Amino acid sequence: MASNKIQFRSIHELKDPALNNKLAQKEFQEEIPVEDFLEDAEQNGSSTSRRDFLKLLGFSTAAVTLAACEAPVVKTIPYVVKPHDIIPGVPNYYASTYFDGFDFASVLVKTREGRPIKIDPNPAAGDLGKTNARAQASVLSLYDNDKVKQPKLDGKDETFDKVDDFVIKGLNEAKASGKRIVVLSHSFPSPTFKKLFAEFKAQYPTAELVTYDAYPYAAALDAAQEVFGQRALPVYDLKGSELVVAFQADFLGDYNASSLESSYAEARKPGATMLRHIQVESNMSLTGANSDSRYRLKPSDVNKTLVEVYNAIVGAGTSDKTATEIANELKAKGSKAVVLADGSKGAQVLAHLINQKLGSVAFTGKANLLKEFDKARYQEFLGWVNAGQVGVLIANNVDPIYSHPKGEDFKKSLAKVPYVIAVADKKNEMYKAAKAVIPVANWLESWGDIEPQTGVYSLMQPTIQKIYKSRQIEESLLVWKNGKNNAANNYYDYLKANATSILGGTSFNKALYNGINTSANAASLSYAGGNAAQAIAELRNVKPSDLELVLYTKTSMGDGTQANNPWLQELPDPITRMSWDNYLTISPKDAERLGIENSLNARMQLDGSIVNLTANGVTIKDVPVFIQPGQAEGSVGLALGYGKKNSGATADTGVNAYPLFDGSNLIVSNVKIEKTGEDHEFAGVQLQNTLMGRYEIAKEVPLNDFLNVAFDDEHKGWNKPLEYHTISGALPAGKIDLWDAFDDTDGPHFNLSIDLNSCTGCGACIIACQAENNVPVVGKEEIRMSRDMYWLRIDRYYSARQKVEVYEGLKEGMAVPELYGTAFNKEGGALNHPADNPDVIFQPVMCQHCNHAPCETVCPVAATSHGKQGQNHMAYNRCIGTRYCANNCPYKVRRFNWFTYNLNDKFDFNMNNDLGRMVLNPDVVVRTRGVMEKCSLCIQETQATILAAKRENRKVTDAEFQNSCACAAACSTGAMKFGDMNDKESEVRKLYSSNRRYYLLEEIGTKPNVFYHAKVRNRVEK
Repeated sequence: MASNKIQFRSIHELKDPALNNKLAQKEFQEEIPVEDFLEDAEQNGSSTSRRDFLKLLGFSTAAVTLAACEAPVVKTIPYVVKPHDIIPGVPNYYASTYFDGFDFASVLVKTREGRPIKIDPNPAAGDLGKTNARAQASVLSLYDNDKVKQPKLDGKDETFDKVDDFVIKGLNEAKASGKRIVVLSHSFPSPTFKKLFAEFKAQYPTAELVTYDAYPYAAALDAAQEVFGQRALPVYDLKGSELVVAFQADFLGDYNASSLESSYAEARKPGATMLRHIQVESNMSLTGANSDSRYRLKPSDVNKTLVEVYNAIVGAGTSDKTATEIANELKAKGSKAVVLADGSKGAQVLAHLINQKLGSVAFTGKANLLKEFDKARYQEFLGWVNAGQVGVLIANNVDPIYSHPKGEDFKKSLAKVPYVIAVADKKNEMYKAAKAVIPVANWLESWGDIEPQTGVYSLMQPTIQKIYKSRQIEESLLVWKNGKNNAANNYYDYLKANATSILGGTSFNKALYNGINTSANAASLSYAGGNAAQAIAELRNVKPSDLELVLYTKTSMGDGTQANNPWLQELPDPITRMSWDNYLTISPKDAERLGIENSLNARMQLDGSIVNLTANGVTIKDVPVFIQPGQAEGSVGLALGYGKKNSGATADTGVNAYPLFDGSNLIVSNVKIEKTGEDHEFAGVQLQNTLMGRYEIAKEVPLNDFLNVAFDDEHKGWNKPLEYHTISGALPAGKIDLWDAFDDTDGPHFNLSIDLNSCTGCGACIIACQAENNVPVVGKEEIRMSRDMYWLRIDRYYSARQKVEVYEGLKEGMAVPELYGTAFNKEGGALNHPADNPDVIFQPVMCQHCNHAPCETVCPVAATSHGKQGQNHMAYNRCIGTRYCANNCPYKVRRFNWFTYNLNDKFDFNMNNDLGRMVLNPDVVVRTRGVMEKCSLCIQETQATILAAKRENRKVTDAEFQNSCACAAACSTGAMKFGDMNDKESEVRKLYSSNRRYYLLEEIGTKPNVFYHAKVRNRVEK
């Protein structure tokens, strides 16, 4: 049964049914002038490179002419004495802990010849080992060429010896005068660091440890303090839940310092007990995009609805229709329901009390210990500084001048502190305010430990020698406590001794090998209080205003800690599909009311209005505005973490929204916007790669139909197998072929399964693919020109439940996407517009590795061909860049190298400097200009896995193959499963038999080796 929904990727597609064809015609936006082909004389060592010559003259003539050309001699230096643990060409893996003050994950670090090049999840850590996009990209932050590389004293390069003399002098002066010595650090739940600081305080009794986080989770911590009597965030597990209701809580993103996407995906497996997800929010969040039912309300109305739901749950009653519907569902599910809230302390308190009333099994009783900010304590510290009571301030890689709303005031008050020491990674505002600077060691260069949850102990180990003259805060404290050149200043020895006492019966080396150690009976939180009346009063005090702002964090940028990471800046936002920007999101109706415009120019590039944003007396200038389907009327959204000055060339992107954030409340009322009259150029990827067809690209089915209607039912089937009508009658699509079939049962035959029900759109797979396959960063200008180089993309489709006009052709069964339309009024505005509150589907798309690949048949030089194991191969040194293959690819997954992206000043990102290039994977060639490239299903890893098993005379396990494809290995939800179809016990073989399985554009007969599973919506369709 074909879906009666329409799918669209932007508002522009709704207004212009012919846009799809226009975009298809614009796949290659601009030809490179011939003279540009010949300008690399110096780089190629001749006036014309071989590849460029082939492009211009054609292959056959040039091949004869150049047959005798010799390759240049490359001088190499072999190991004289090879390190015993390094075999050239064989990767080493180290279990470690990724922690940068904002994100945490237990990980495996892949190194090659002593260089960390890839981050993988640590399977031994379970949910704590899942990696997001930022964790995957953190390896590139190690090789950041904009880092502080040398200790500084009074702005000049200096040795650690001289800097330590300066600091120790200041510490002794403060001790003698009774002034405070403050270590200002981000949340740092390290038992060994805490022990070391206690010893440091014993040496310097006036020492104080103060926590400061840019995104502090203050409201959540305050609520936990009130309800549980402990300043720690509760840990939730959705595996046993059947209903989750979220009020502004982006629990698939940065909620409560962790993501619930793993247990969420587990609970969302289609079946009678499938988790139902209701989202009440203002912004279209990543979590809201994955919901079954989404109520879009302005922030003040979200608060009102939460209060009414609480009243209904506790028996006070409510007349609110939405609240009544939600409360009835919660009461029906009882302990198998859970409520999550965000935005303010009051919202979180009410959510906890509702869960207590329900007896929610999602509440585990475990405590998340990753966040330690205390606003009262920080305000006390500011009082010390203003009163001149601080003699020494040691800032551990934090910058309140950038991220605190009163940052400029803090900057001025620092003049009252005689000794300001910045342990910093960038030349940011704290760096400039400090008299002494110590470059902070990256987590991949450091020893350490973290206690992320009660009962969990995680170890960090260096995987590379310090690249520059850097030092972690613990090493500095040891020197300043013990004195210079003391034998006790070795932090590894100090950590090992303390860790041994924590680990008990587990040896330090075993814990280090595993990366994590857990103990049973870790529950520590229980309901102990909570003032509902006070929480309700707080929420009702949020007065409605014409425009209300919701501040949020993007999946790519988080709090901005890694703002100078080009992989993250270029990663498209899952919802808007925009990169290299933050922006004000606004609803279509508010945009029309306020005269805000987004328009496509003749090149199909998006431009948008620029405004000045004012709230609470603070004005943020020149904010671009993006019209977001699903945004609640009367609300706007803006992402934090952008606009970092003096933190690297890449970090200075977007606008800084932190001056609007008080550290507790994500909701800001009485917002005013004023158009500047200027337009902003957006760099988006959603409208670039237009598939050949658009009919049921991303399939979905209601749960009731999934459970009660046969998928292949003649009339109501929701995933009917494709048939072709022939002269002999209807035949299954797989039985009709223009080519002879070859035996693919000898050896492995790889398939990739993608479950649209599990994919949350987080983007971790994109970064994993980028790291594994040396995918270049091209920058905002090239993204805007439709020239992104991603081998894997996640298409975001909106789908409308609203009634739409169905034209005659569609009624007759014609699958022509242009025949969809929407009813518009005389002024061109939509009646019951599908963009008001659309559903969202995320669909990862990469090379489909077709067994009958259209690209292979049109390549004039056989640069692309099919392998017996199912992969579509690319021989880069054969490709002459005709782009026939890209034109013939119905999935638009091939990328053309318009430029040489490495060692090219036009692309001043990581590949343009020696340090950044250290992240490159030597198993994958760095492509040059003029060739096509695309997903290889990580053939370098599959072959390495096969060869390792062959060497050991054993069979490859299914788990080995699953982990050999970067995207599947990085997927926290299990949406991607890779494996051998010829292994009857493999998971991908079992998934192939699912009645939700379908192929993308199966009707054109390409026979892909990638298959999808339809998305299931758990709601009653109206």
